[in-house]
Amino acid sequence: MSARSAAADLLKEERPPHLVWHPGSGDVVQLVPVTRAALLLGLPAGREGRACVQIMVVGQSRVPFTGSLLIGVEAIVAWLDTWGVARRWPAGPPLPSPQSYHAERSRREWARGGHFGASQVPTAERPDPGGIDIRRITGPDTPVAPIPAPRAPLPEPPAAPLLLARPPRAHEPVRAEPADAPARPARTAPLPAAPSTPDHPPPQGDPVPVGSSALSN
Repeated sequence: MSARSAAADLLKEERPPHLVWHPGSGDVVQLVPVTRAALLLGLPAGREGRACVQIMVVGQSRVPFTGSLLIGVEAIVAWLDTWGVARRWPAGPPLPSPQSYHAERSRREWARGGHFGASQVPTAERPDPGGIDIRRITGPDTPVAPIPAPRAPLPEPPAAPLLLARPPRAHEPVRAEPADAPARPARTAPLPAAPSTPDHPPPQGDPVPVGSSALSN
């Protein structure tokens, strides 16, 4: 089936996507402007996001289209770049058919934006595109596992003080003075020195006796 024939059938079914692409021939047919919501995925998913571009690839979900020619894929991905579609697959590679009928279709991953297979879109019940090689579409550096959600940084613990007071030990009893213990004498402060005047010089200390000299004649 050609891209034009597939586009005509989708118009009759009132399920037009934005683009219909035949990877074997490179033919591309645009049915809906990107500024309008397409109807291939249904609602509300088809109206979510700044640009929810829906592309129908002519092929079968049981035979992944990435196993053959991909004529024009670089031009399509570059065109999606201009609309802000990041080159990532938040839900990872789509599951092969028929396992893709039971794909998770996580709304959290869908809200992150990027490339998705129809089997990964919430509320969509389609098995396509099957187990495609996502690196042949968005490049060899594309992660092949679901992208983890960013985590909030953990708050740093408060800095501990440099000096910590020694806590009391439970096994140390508090010493109490006995009732009949003698009173301790209170310590008195030294008396201040008497002021000195010309008539009353300060008292001299006691003379220190000096012994006999060790020198001899």
